[in-house]
Amino acid sequence: MRNRSMLVVSIAVVGALSVSACGSRGGSKTTGGDTAGATTTVTIGVDAPLTGDLSALGLGIKNSVDLAIKQANDKNEVPGVKFKISALDDTAKPAPGQQNATQFVADKTVLGVVGPLNSSVAQSMQQIFDDAKLVEVSPANTGVALSQGEGWASGKKVRPFKSYFRTATTDAVQGPFAAQYLVNTAKKSKVFLIDDQKTYGAGLAATFKGEFTKLGGTIVGEEHVNPDDRDFSAIVTKVKSAGADAVYYGGEYPAAGPLSQQLKDAGVSIPLMGGDGIQSGDFIKLNTKSQGDLATAVGLPVEALPSAAKFIADYKAAAYKDAYETYGGYSYDSAWAIIEGVKAVAAANGGKIPADARAQVVDAVQKVSFDGVTGKVSFDEFGDTTNKQLTVYAVKDGKWAVEKSGTFAG
Repeated sequence: MRNRSMLVVSIAVVGALSVSACGSRGGSKTTGGDTAGATTTVTIGVDAPLTGDLSALGLGIKNSVDLAIKQANDKNEVPGVKFKISALDDTAKPAPGQQNATQFVADKTVLGVVGPLNSSVAQSMQQIFDDAKLVEVSPANTGVALSQGEGWASGKKVRPFKSYFRTATTDAVQGPFAAQYLVNTAKKSKVFLIDDQKTYGAGLAATFKGEFTKLGGTIVGEEHVNPDDRDFSAIVTKVKSAGADAVYYGGEYPAAGPLSQQLKDAGVSIPLMGGDGIQSGDFIKLNTKSQGDLATAVGLPVEALPSAAKFIADYKAAAYKDAYETYGGYSYDSAWAIIEGVKAVAAANGGKIPADARAQVVDAVQKVSFDGVTGKVSFDEFGDTTNKQLTVYAVKDGKWAVEKSGTFAG
């Protein structure tokens, strides 16, 4: 789906200052794993909603990137390079995201950006980053057109932006995976379809609908809401009279929680299912009757992955105030994809960051392949993750519990 302002200044130098296109060089020894002698500051930007309704997800993204950067410095992962974080708040809206993209581009120390959370925000940023040859790796965007172009549904897949990548799988996989679960496992045949009209929500609902009807299910009603809506009485009445045995919601938890609550309060005791945009602890906080509600999320559950055990322990040890949430592992891996890209570029240039580092990092990220927190991290010809695994969660006893994990079979 989806989805800290701190400007990085040049480090002090001893004697003369020499400035490269991508960082500052000095003769002082710095902390955090840097070796004695010259160091280059490389900034990794983070764009996410750090305030507002979706801040729980955004803060998890920021903290996970921060952890990756600290560990890269501690291990001196790229000799002579010290990584820093610059986190900007997009409030889950395209206009601030666009402004943030411009700000990142203007800071020549920035060699990569993790984010954003929201697909609609990504649309406002992609051209700016691509024009500047600045790599962007989202841990949460699932809108298919971002990487495969507007004609993807008809089979005309064209990558619009070379600089755009993501570690989250797309709605072309997530929506149909949910439909298969509802029909084949939950045995639901009549769904009322609702979306919030945003890029993420509408796209997810559309791909769900295509697979659900293909499998013989019936869409007994469709409605569109606004992301800021909280009174769903009119829609509740329509769902109640439609005879649906499930609701599928394309959107995010701030609206999905109250919608589910109001359905249950009106006696419509059917599950509401959505995508990764509702798979947050805050959905349950907003909905005291969420028991039995369902959500898909990209990848396998982080807590169950042996590869994620160290990440979870390290995140806890770092004592971040906010949970890593749904996209923590993917954010950590996104940051490491950029770090690996920088490492490859420096290694190919005698250990130094070249003047055209941004363009070279884009090419290097396309080639990365490593074992990350969420599994194998690599990208296909569209910049999409090669990891197509997903998980269905259900609310049980006030927590999201794993119902089923698997690889989507189209």
